[in-house]
Amino acid sequence: MSLFNAILGAIESPDRAASPDGIGAILNTVQSLSQGTQANPENLQSAMSIVGKYVRSSLQEKRNNEGEANAQAIVNQFSGTSPSPQVVQMLFSHPQVEQIAAEVEKKTGLSANMIQSMLPSLVPLVLQFLQSGTDMSNPQNTNSVLNTFLDADGDGDVDIADALQMASRHLGK
Repeated sequence: MSLFNAILGAIESPDRAASPDGIGAILNTVQSLSQGTQANPENLQSAMSIVGKYVRSSLQEKRNNEGEANAQAIVNQFSGTSPSPQVVQMLFSHPQVEQIAAEVEKKTGLSANMIQSMLPSLVPLVLQFLQSGTDMSNPQNTNSVLNTFLDADGDGDVDIADALQMASRHLGK
C-alpha cells in the first residue's frame, strides 16, 4: 500500500485521526513557512521529503529498539503545526542535523542555516502527517499511515511531499 493510499484510507475511516482539515492545516503551515522564509514552496516540499526520510530512519530505529508503541508515542506527543526543538533533539544527533541541512541545501539551494532553523517546524509537520492514521477509539491500535511510512522493505516508495501533493489535489485544497 502506498503512503497516499494509507492516508486516503485514514481520511475515509471515521475512527482514524485523518481529516481534510488536518491535512489542510499541514499544507497551510508549509505555505506559511514558505512565505515567512521567502523560500520557494516546491523547495520547501522537497526539504520536507528529505526531513521525512530522516524521521523515517529515526522512527524505524526507535520502533526496532523500543517497540511500536514508543514510535507511536513520539508521533502522538510531538506532532503538530507548532515548532518543537525538543523532538529534533530526541530524533537526531547534532551530526545528523548537519547532514540533513547539507542534503537539503544541496538538493534545494536553501541554506543549511535556514534548514536548521526550520527543523523544529518541519519535523512536527511530518509527525502530524503520520498521526493521521491513529485510531481515535483506541490509540494503541496499529497506525496504518505510520506503518506504511516505516515500510520495512526499504523500497524507497515513501515520499511525504508527493503524498501531501496528491492529498491536496484529492481534497481540492
